[in-house]
Amino acid sequence: MSFDLDGLRTAVSRHGRVTRVVIAATHGSAPREVGAAMLVWQGGQSGTVGGGALEYELAGAARAQAAFTRLSRHALGPDMGQCCGGAVEVVSEVYDAARLAGLEGRDVIARPVTGGDDAPLAVRRRLARARDRGQLPVPQLIEGWMVEPVRPRAAPLWIWGAGHVGRALAATFGPLPDFHVTWADTGAARFPAVVPEGVTVWPAPNLPALVAHAPRDAHHLIVTYSHALDLALCHALLQHGFTSCGLIGSATKWARFRKRLGSLGHGPAEIARIDCPIGDPNLGKHPQAIAVGTATALLKTRQAPAARHQGTTA
Repeated sequence: MSFDLDGLRTAVSRHGRVTRVVIAATHGSAPREVGAAMLVWQGGQSGTVGGGALEYELAGAARAQAAFTRLSRHALGPDMGQCCGGAVEVVSEVYDAARLAGLEGRDVIARPVTGGDDAPLAVRRRLARARDRGQLPVPQLIEGWMVEPVRPRAAPLWIWGAGHVGRALAATFGPLPDFHVTWADTGAARFPAVVPEGVTVWPAPNLPALVAHAPRDAHHLIVTYSHALDLALCHALLQHGFTSCGLIGSATKWARFRKRLGSLGHGPAEIARIDCPIGDPNLGKHPQAIAVGTATALLKTRQAPAARHQGTTA
């Protein structure tokens, strides 16, 4: 878990005043882990800290909160209609544009909750590791200070094609804070009337020409209605550059594409960077199953570097 600064920034820009509620510590069984957070504003909220009675109580308290920062402890069990039986400590912080500006440019957000303004030695050590050795700490409450690593900026993800699989991919990836989704197809009529939140639609008659507008560090998923268009996109992306590229298709389709891409001047190592087929074959070929398998693979790739750089809790 990490501090989603992009999500908080977006919420503050839309709603002005937002309370971020984060699980700071758990004791015994709890519905969510330390670092799980939700954002609450008048008339709405996003994210979850476990749902049920606890979340309802915390959301109500957040809307009524006057202090900038509040630490509270909540016992779980029969009194709250939950069977976890443990307890959680929760930090609730009110943010507006001015307070949000103080968080910019940080890899780790450490701030006093109940402690003084001088960071304890344990907190200073964790900040030093983050600065000098790239060892980001896990979220935790340390001697009255809440420490959380900042979530890396959302990775650009381009979905090419708005058919059944493209729609399933957009619906799956759109809500994920790890990705900023651009969804492209040859015309506006090919997209659904309601587009998933967090997805930018880009109709363009010439999709291969649109590749030039994609960041070179983007992830790509090619699922158009045309094999010829799929091939043209693979060719354009190999010329343009990408972080990863997945293509829907069978083994036969991919064998033909490898031969055609080779004749277009791409070497075997370049072509091998394209993953075909996408998804997990064990999940089947239903569009949602393909989307689930593809999302799982990309999330693992996205989160692996962060996991390697996590510091210890000691």
